[in-house]
Amino acid sequence: MNLSVIVPTLNEETLLPRALASVPRGAEVVVADGRSADRTREVAVQLGARVVVGAPGRGAQMNQGAREASGDTLLFLHADCALGPGADEAIRQALSDACVVGGWFRLSVRPARPSLALVSFGSNLRARLLGLPYGDQALFVRRSVFDAIGGYRDVPIMEDVDLVRRLRKRGRLKCLDATVTTLPRHWERSGPLFTTLVNWAAIAAFSLGVSPFRLAPVYHRLHRNPRDDRASP
Repeated sequence: MNLSVIVPTLNEETLLPRALASVPRGAEVVVADGRSADRTREVAVQLGARVVVGAPGRGAQMNQGAREASGDTLLFLHADCALGPGADEAIRQALSDACVVGGWFRLSVRPARPSLALVSFGSNLRARLLGLPYGDQALFVRRSVFDAIGGYRDVPIMEDVDLVRRLRKRGRLKCLDATVTTLPRHWERSGPLFTTLVNWAAIAAFSLGVSPFRLAPVYHRLHRNPRDDRASP
């Protein structure tokens, strides 16, 4: 197995070192940057990653990174996430089964305050019961299958859910007995409960056929911090 790790970034100079430090030794690292205004690209190069630059948009960025990657196995790692020990061996064992086309890691939100521990539990339960992991659970996939389905779709949200649904038509997805740790910024902005409810509502609407392009403005408006409005002129 030749592993390529693709990290989409947009102004992630602070968090990127943590993510890249977690990548298994020997894996290729491609940082797909969406024209950051900070030192993200310089930091990535200093840490030994290959950098590609394109228009912002997570799906498009990850596709661009995948095109530049040379591995036969692709792992998509968010910049605020870090892989736990044994990630490469866990992936290798999973893909030793020819029926497995990809999978995901167990999610751990840190620091593990009670509300965030519930988020981790709920996310892992959802992924196992419904076979529906999200992108922050570090999705991995055989390169041949990723190319065959056309990679991520260039949509403003739900690119991870859409990919997973199409992958499931090609074979099994496996939850690894290995962990990816993410920071709580996604849930802290609007609060864990409200964020979870908005996410569930968005998934339900998407599953019923609502376009991601229609969902995105509502989703982002609901997740906007009220303090941002008070600070606006």
